[in-house]
Amino acid sequence: MRDVSPDAVPSAGAAPPVAAKSAAARDDRLHVLHSWSAHGALDPLVVTGASGVHFHDESGRRWLDFSSQLVNVNVGHQHPKLIAAIKAQAEVLCTVAPYHANPATSEAARLIAEVAPGDLNRVFFTNGGAEAIENAIRMARLHTGRHKVLTAYRSYHGATAGAITATGDPRRWASEPGAPGFARFWGPYPYRSAFHAATAHEECERALAHLADTIMVEGGQGIAAIVLEPVIGSSGVLVPPDGYLQGVRALCDKHGIMLIADEVMVGFGRCGEWFAVDRWKVVPDLITFAKGVNSGYVPLGGVIMSDAIAASFESRAYPGGLTYSGHPLACAAAVACIGIYKDEGIIDHARRLGDEVIDPALQAIQKRHPSVGDVRGLGVFWAIELVRDRNTREPLVPFNASGADNAPMTMFAAACKQQGLWPFVVGNRLHIAPPLIIDEQTMREGLAIIDEALATADRYCVG
Repeated sequence: MRDVSPDAVPSAGAAPPVAAKSAAARDDRLHVLHSWSAHGALDPLVVTGASGVHFHDESGRRWLDFSSQLVNVNVGHQHPKLIAAIKAQAEVLCTVAPYHANPATSEAARLIAEVAPGDLNRVFFTNGGAEAIENAIRMARLHTGRHKVLTAYRSYHGATAGAITATGDPRRWASEPGAPGFARFWGPYPYRSAFHAATAHEECERALAHLADTIMVEGGQGIAAIVLEPVIGSSGVLVPPDGYLQGVRALCDKHGIMLIADEVMVGFGRCGEWFAVDRWKVVPDLITFAKGVNSGYVPLGGVIMSDAIAASFESRAYPGGLTYSGHPLACAAAVACIGIYKDEGIIDHARRLGDEVIDPALQAIQKRHPSVGDVRGLGVFWAIELVRDRNTREPLVPFNASGADNAPMTMFAAACKQQGLWPFVVGNRLHIAPPLIIDEQTMREGLAIIDEALATADRYCVG
């Protein structure tokens, strides 16, 4: 299963005594090990229900979910069609071994292939995004007969052994040394260019030149795959300059390298397209997906592969598998979810909301607050990057900050929560990722709360 860093949900400080808690909270503290958390200070919210773009805790307090939990509840909480599909499937067949075929799995695969770009027509199902990355890398290695894999420094690909090694950001540090065969490169980030670029065009050209040089010194003939998030997710919501993904595709073609697009977070409408690569009309060799495929109602992920890669396993067995691959309940949820995307026009809505509501609102917020250094995004996936000084672009908190160093972001997140908005805070950024079904008025209400909460960050500004 994919997850996020510990600073994605700010610490609440010292946890209350266990005896003072509800039964659910007591049992959680005594028996549940939470991911990415130091348990001595952990005080998780006990969530007891949800509907649409809101969820509520055991006290009855309602929160506007501006993180879609972990950027996965794309069609909102408790969608009746999704619930009905899961119930209907449970009445027929709850589970089956993956060496069988069943209607839910077959239909889910067909529908996913129909919305995937190019000739990506075959689906290998997993339980989540990290397993999808593991298997996509394995497929690329087997197909090419090569071993090395290139990934970006600003990336997150999951917390299993291979996926965490593929990850570029600090979440991999505690797991090092990792799996062999990985090398990293710098991707484009116009606001903090590693290439001293002054324009988006320069950033694109220089990032591609850097990648070409990395391929040269790593030995293109030995590289099986380049793994990248078409729009960087929890490592920054970084939208590539136009031409970059096309350039990566061309470099892969030149050297016989497989292009793996990690669409776990940004696929299925999050960026206003079925898949983020569709915006640039780029066809990868493999796409990994999870989260939005069924909005997280039942764990599901997978790899969509090209016909050429699928052909590699026509006469030889693919040496990998999972007990719950193609799980009927999860796949029935995917079938229903894809239908909801189509029937309710959710992907077009996400694109319009980003272009006509979120983008102009964030531009206005940036003008009002000296702490806002940059705003960027697509669809219903945006970031506000906070700084102490707009001129020097010094981040509001240091890279990989924790404890007292992270206090300004903790205070900002707390200010959002006080007004009933649940934020997605990572590093020196607020990521804006509510369910795609959010209406314009509610979106504006959430942005108004953020606008007000930014006063806490403004206090730290020196320029």
